[in-house]
Amino acid sequence: MTDLISAVQQLGNPRIAVVGDFMIDRYILGDAERVSPEAPVPVVHATSEQDRLGGAGNVAANLVGLGAQVVCCGIHGADTSGQQLCDLLGEIGANTDAMLECNDRPTIQKIRVMARNQQMLRVDREDSCALNATSQQQLQEMLFAAEWDAIVLSDYGKGCLSAEFTQAIIAEAERRGVPSLVDPKHQDLSRYANATMVTPNRNEAELSAGCAMTSLDDVKQQGSKLRTDAQLQSLLITLGAEGMYLLDANSVATHIPTFARQVYDVTGAGDTVISALAISLASDYDAITAMHLANAAAGIAVSKVGTTTVGREELLRHLRSSTPAGKVVAENDEQLLAIIEHFRLEGRKVVFTNGCFDILHAGHVRYLRSARGLGDVLVLGLNDDASVSRLKGADRPYNKLSDRAEVLAALEFVDLVVPFADDTPEGLVQKICPDVLVKGADYKEKGVAGAEFVKQRGGEVEFIDMLPGRSTTGIAERIRETN
Repeated sequence: MTDLISAVQQLGNPRIAVVGDFMIDRYILGDAERVSPEAPVPVVHATSEQDRLGGAGNVAANLVGLGAQVVCCGIHGADTSGQQLCDLLGEIGANTDAMLECNDRPTIQKIRVMARNQQMLRVDREDSCALNATSQQQLQEMLFAAEWDAIVLSDYGKGCLSAEFTQAIIAEAERRGVPSLVDPKHQDLSRYANATMVTPNRNEAELSAGCAMTSLDDVKQQGSKLRTDAQLQSLLITLGAEGMYLLDANSVATHIPTFARQVYDVTGAGDTVISALAISLASDYDAITAMHLANAAAGIAVSKVGTTTVGREELLRHLRSSTPAGKVVAENDEQLLAIIEHFRLEGRKVVFTNGCFDILHAGHVRYLRSARGLGDVLVLGLNDDASVSRLKGADRPYNKLSDRAEVLAALEFVDLVVPFADDTPEGLVQKICPDVLVKGADYKEKGVAGAEFVKQRGGEVEFIDMLPGRSTTGIAERIRETN
């Protein structure tokens, strides 16, 4: 997973075109406490409304969040919602020069009524008939006049992407030598022949294959046949709780499990997946790396309610928090301050403590758990091997730095482990600027490095009682006695 963290850090800022069905997702939020006397339906007391980019617009928003330069190509109605759609795209920094206003259809809207984070009703406003020849030609000319390093076809079956237009786009991508990715809606995947990657979900893949895929073996066999028959370069099938399955032109099949911890809403998850795939492939990553990054991004998306975006920094934090190795950050790593800053932007109270933690024991665990309880984030400064030797003696540490860091990072209540070389963490404290500085109660009379600095900034210094009879030295002595 450390490689994935590095991959996110090294993502480029490619130009990516998004062409397809742009729409507005409107959320009416409220509560439902009674049933209507007019019909057996809940009455939702609306308390707020939110308008978000949906469909291809959500793909564009995800790409911008991941660091891409986005060119939007699609249609909207000559109505207030159409102007709102372009305004929303402009606000995120997307280029809307290739957005076409059409007088013969409304701007697509999906209106969702939500109560207590549950969707109660959806109302769609749309006209999904095919574009007329003139509008399609205008779109194609605007799209082909733009510069892009990859292209995403976000096909929701609302009339923008005809079979002819789709093939023209894929051919143009081939001519430019750039990846073309498709989030498909149509059952016949041969419509997307020669695309670099097509990303149906399991249900869509089953409909295209004409049979159920009840096992991973079914996914492999039927997916391989589907890819070959449709003449796709690669096919990535998203499997919900079972992760993703990639089938490529070299007859290689790769399955990875889901990255999601909790699933609240799958709305827009496919947009997040194809966005992460697109920026990865446009950054010259291989398909396997792209799939792993997309899987991680999808795990974030489904943990939120409604159409949502996943940004690069959020993806980095997710990867770091999901693996022990990802929680370990060097003192001089430029990402350290960025991580701390994001903690603060999220309104999280940062707690700092430090130590050698040579042989982890129950006293350490209780101490660290208590320290974490004093705030929202626990950053642990860890003495490196040389400083442990200076403080504890030439025979210490018993466990090298990398081992100690891995064990500590595996604790769920430790959010970040930062090794440091000095005898005291004074410099690290001044870099992190914690809200709470914590040490063991035995340090009350000894003085705590960084305490005055923290207090001057309005922070707190707290002491935690240590569990009697537990120490690394004591454990080592007992081991020697038994030998």
